Amino acid sequence: MSKSGNVTAVERAVAAFRDGEPVLVHDAADREGEVDLFYPAEVVTPADVVRLRNDAGGLICVALADEVADAFDLPFVADVIDHDVADHDHLGYDERSSFSLSVNHRDTYTGITDDDRALTIAELGQAAADPDAVDFATEFRAPGHVHLLRAAPSLADRQGHTELAVELAREAGVAPAAVVCEMLDDETGEALSVADAEAYAERNGLVYVEGSDLLAAFGP
Repeated sequence: MSKSGNVTAVERAVAAFRDGEPVLVHDAADREGEVDLFYPAEVVTPADVVRLRNDAGGLICVALADEVADAFDLPFVADVIDHDVADHDHLGYDERSSFSLSVNHRDTYTGITDDDRALTIAELGQAAADPDAVDFATEFRAPGHVHLLRAAPSLADRQGHTELAVELAREAGVAPAAVVCEMLDDETGEALSVADAEAYAERNGLVYVEGSDLLAAFGP
């Protein structure tokens, strides 16, 4: 880790990812202000998808490193939609969206079951380990039930959950592909508060880390 920060939390997060365990990451109060549940994509199981949809509750996405997305020839959705809904000029927390295609692995059936989504996610993670060796269109079909996110080239370019997840994967030495899913509050319908996210992490023996600490440790 190249810079100082809350080293203990960051080191615990890196170790958890290296071991295939989930990590809770708060981006920033002046950004989305959300806590996401992260997993390294290549080891995701059906039980992990159950936790993501039951305990997190947001949109289950896979963040891919910029070079991986390039190898897979993945566009930004906003670049291929030719009408006004692609306009993100008024996006409150960033200049653009990271959304790319949604996909299913070709060995899935409907694509939405826990088994099917886990298969798609794990195969995406394994493909990201050696993207030039993968014929993406042969392995995956679109549209599907797993949303892909294209990370910016570095944290100097963008500091969202997408980029933090990819950098966490890099630091852990795993494939640069990670699940991100917003944690929501069942009672309010809003983003889960930081205090409640920290309490969830404590109850479940998981690592919680601030995005600012990851940024301080990893760059830019």
